[in-house]
Amino acid sequence: MTSRRDFLKRMAGCGALIATSQLPAFAEDKPELFPKRGRFERMSLCYAMVKIGLEKPFSVLHISDTHLTAAYPTENEKKQKLHEVRTATFGGRQEEALRDALAWAKQHVDYVVHTGDIIDWQSEANFDLVKKYFGTDIIASVGNHEYSSDMWLSDPKQEDTEKYKDLTRAKVQSVYPFDVRFQAQEVNGVNFITLDDIYGYVTKEQVSRFKEEVKKGLPIVLCMHVPFHTEITWRANVRFWEDKGPMPSGQMKAPSGDYKIQLEDPVTRDFIAYLKKEPLLKCILAGHTHFTVEDQFSPTCREYVVAGGFMFHGREVLFL
Repeated sequence: MTSRRDFLKRMAGCGALIATSQLPAFAEDKPELFPKRGRFERMSLCYAMVKIGLEKPFSVLHISDTHLTAAYPTENEKKQKLHEVRTATFGGRQEEALRDALAWAKQHVDYVVHTGDIIDWQSEANFDLVKKYFGTDIIASVGNHEYSSDMWLSDPKQEDTEKYKDLTRAKVQSVYPFDVRFQAQEVNGVNFITLDDIYGYVTKEQVSRFKEEVKKGLPIVLCMHVPFHTEITWRANVRFWEDKGPMPSGQMKAPSGDYKIQLEDPVTRDFIAYLKKEPLLKCILAGHTHFTVEDQFSPTCREYVVAGGFMFHGREVLFL
């Protein structure tokens, strides 16, 4: 069995989770929201319990989509424009929300999992914030915004391909000290696997590595940015982002975007079908959607999607 202390020693510099005992101490913010209430009452937390049959239960704070929007004054005009526009988009309290989440986690849970979009786009200031808050025990997975060099201002134009990732993959890898494609680590007898599915698909290499991990015989928690959609998560996605009126329960919009890719890309489609039959898969943690939803992914696995961290959202997951 892996103790937290042993885990930290083994994981320094490559992490899949960050242990809350290693989180830095933050100065107490003066809460502008609800100034007469407690600091953490501005957070919106939900809870889940995953029953695995562990000898030593532990808990995790799952957060996602922080969307940090910092830029140094010395960075170029594109970075300054993105800082102005995107900070307004996300409200300007993203770093504060991240501090709140980490401070709450240090008091209440054992580990933190972040499922991507820590930053909104690539800047030296954003990358330095990642290093500031997480040091070498970096969190779980990257998101699509980790690979966004300048968003709509990008040249060449941003594409949802491995070729586009390759333009800045070395830089991203140098900031996030874990394998950004695929990472697996054991915690208290549970295999936490993180993978890059940021454009909706997975690769043959990732599938092969996952199946090698299955051979270890440990219960698996899969952590990734884009959820593997079910009808329920897809319906929630349509309701949140697209549909503006009443939608009968039996009505379903045709798949598009990530969901369509998951249904049509042969490697991804077959991998999802395989996962639905894999009894060792116990839980999926994902983000990307900016809303909270959950559904039964398979007979043994429930998928939990968490809302945007920039809005002070998170979910505590207790593994038993």
